[in-house]
Amino acid sequence: MKVYKEDLQWAASQGLISSQQVDAVWDALSERNSDRPQFNFANVAFYFGALIVISAMTWFMVLAWESFGGSGIFLLASIYAFCFVIMGRRLWFDQNLKVPGGLSFTIAVCMTPLAIYGLQRWTGFWIQADPGTYRDYYHWIKGSWFFMEVGTIIAALIALKFVRFPFLTAPIAFSLYFISMDLTPLLFGKTDFSWKQQLLVSMWFGIACLIVAYLIDIRTRRRDGDFAFWLYLFGLIPFWFSLSFMGDSNEFQKFIYCLINLGLMVLSVLLRRKVFIVFGAIGVFGYFGYLASTVFNNAVLFPVVLTILGIFVIYLGILYQRNSQAIERFFEGLLPEQLRQILPRD
Repeated sequence: MKVYKEDLQWAASQGLISSQQVDAVWDALSERNSDRPQFNFANVAFYFGALIVISAMTWFMVLAWESFGGSGIFLLASIYAFCFVIMGRRLWFDQNLKVPGGLSFTIAVCMTPLAIYGLQRWTGFWIQADPGTYRDYYHWIKGSWFFMEVGTIIAALIALKFVRFPFLTAPIAFSLYFISMDLTPLLFGKTDFSWKQQLLVSMWFGIACLIVAYLIDIRTRRRDGDFAFWLYLFGLIPFWFSLSFMGDSNEFQKFIYCLINLGLMVLSVLLRRKVFIVFGAIGVFGYFGYLASTVFNNAVLFPVVLTILGIFVIYLGILYQRNSQAIERFFEGLLPEQLRQILPRD
């Protein structure tokens, strides 16, 4: 729930607080929340600038990096990372500029896969065959990228130990997503794995990532920063896409797929995570589209039934918006006390 100054002024008009307290409370809340990410011009500039630097230092500069050779790539990437750590330390600890300081540490972490790539190119050590240039890291599924991804996760975890900046979980989640794909050739061999095996590994890895995100979610307070969002997102991506592309001609399995997506929508309410309802709604809508185009292609009443169902869903949304807290309390009341205790709280 967001609070605006107009809300405090309304509270004063209702006699809940005095008019003199409005400015004092607002100034105190503004100072308390000054370090939290907010959607304003300054933070947009910070994040946009950081993404430009990350892109320039990693993806857009790959051809230039290759000209330095393995040793040059390793040394330059390490120097860049060290410089951004120094800049982040100065901004975060000395000047109390949490957002630009945390982004500086994130940039340093994002240099890790490039540094490890340079080291492996320099030494010639690959867990499998030579995977090609660094640009291929973002395009091709290969087991030889594994150490680059694990190294990035370790670097981000070390940074999080000293700097509690939620965006540092983004490179962790991104690397976990890449691992979910690159792990398949390590498990099934360089060329022997099938598309179905790839989907199976990605799906289970996505489930594991979602479990880790949930464990983080129940152990952190979201008002101090959302440390689980990126893990939820990059866990849902491999899980949902793998589940969707593992489709079978079996109608019962397709129905189960619809039920799983409905379950994701229910989880979005219990976990208070909108990202679940996005993926779940797309899955359910896709199933309805399949029914309309294949199963009930010639059924005149099917579009009418779907229209009525859609209007009913909109009506449910209106009811939920008007009575969201009461509905959430009702559903939580249906759960055993042990389950209520393990639900995340805002």
